[in-house]
Amino acid sequence: MDYVKDLRKKVGSRPLILTGSVTLIMNEFNELLLQHRVDGGWGLPGGLMELGESLEDTARREVKEEIGLQVGELKLLGIFSGPDYYFKVANGDELYSVTAVFVTRDAKGEICMEPEESIELKYFKLNELPDGLTEEYRSYVLPYVDEMAANEPEGQVP
Repeated sequence: MDYVKDLRKKVGSRPLILTGSVTLIMNEFNELLLQHRVDGGWGLPGGLMELGESLEDTARREVKEEIGLQVGELKLLGIFSGPDYYFKVANGDELYSVTAVFVTRDAKGEICMEPEESIELKYFKLNELPDGLTEEYRSYVLPYVDEMAANEPEGQVP
């Protein structure tokens, strides 16, 4: 089922409010897994909610679909919405995104890149994020960097 495609058939490209989830996946070295997306920028695994899903279900499904990992425990970092999250995509569709951002250290399995979604998957130190990290995804990650720095001696980001 693809809720958004069905909805777009009825409303065309007019602005919609669309809800989704992304997940910050941290490894044992406090590095963040990012995907170099096929659109050229670096980002986080995630996507839009389907009918009947919870935000957590969406996060787990998208991680499984995009990078092959099974996610267990999730911690909600925040909900991001408002005028900064208005997008007009290449096909002309407009949307206001409401995105739940989760953090997990509980991801199991073997990373498997989905070529339709990603060019590359790579772990990054939080203080060495790639220049190509889009502003949208950067806004999701930076609160977590700040939280990690606040919990480290002398404000050092691991």
